[in-house]
Amino acid sequence: MLDMYDYENGIWLCHSFGGRCYNYTAFQPAINVLKEVQAFLEANPSEIVTIIIEDYVTSPKGLTKVFDAAGLRKFWFPVSRMPKNGGNWPTVDDMIQKNQRLLVFTSKSAKEAAEGIAYQWRYMVENQYGDGGMQAGLCPNRGESPPMNATTRSLVLMNYFPDRPDLTQACKYNSAPLMSMAKTFSLLNDQ
Repeated sequence: MLDMYDYENGIWLCHSFGGRCYNYTAFQPAINVLKEVQAFLEANPSEIVTIIIEDYVTSPKGLTKVFDAAGLRKFWFPVSRMPKNGGNWPTVDDMIQKNQRLLVFTSKSAKEAAEGIAYQWRYMVENQYGDGGMQAGLCPNRGESPPMNATTRSLVLMNYFPDRPDLTQACKYNSAPLMSMAKTFSLLNDQ
């Protein structure tokens, strides 16, 4: 999951402050990370990578340009092959054989038609992030997401982290409850 913004004449990974990227919130140019993804896919021909973009890029074809510059187009899983209405995804073997091993999703619906980047809410459901999504026995969806038991989506994105994590205890704190939350999701979808 990457937050991407227009910044310093390029596309950057950034956490915003007031909806903008600043020098104290920017991490690095997105091209750097995407070139690492390209190198990983080249070196690991049987691996699949999924990138979910919190998309704040407004420059025309900005995302397309940065993915192309990173050499990732040859791995791109096309929107035309993504299952509609909760249909089945191709098998991993099929994706590997066709070398379509990079799934990219954006949070901006218009970019599906304009840039061929899948609009995430057409294909997945996501639970509420932060403390609001960590309530035992509940499985609330993120505001933008369809309900967690929607059968017209075939992917589930599960967040499980507190608003203010204790980094020294995160693994211990999250492991057991994470499994419990996964079971809650399963029970909800079985109903």
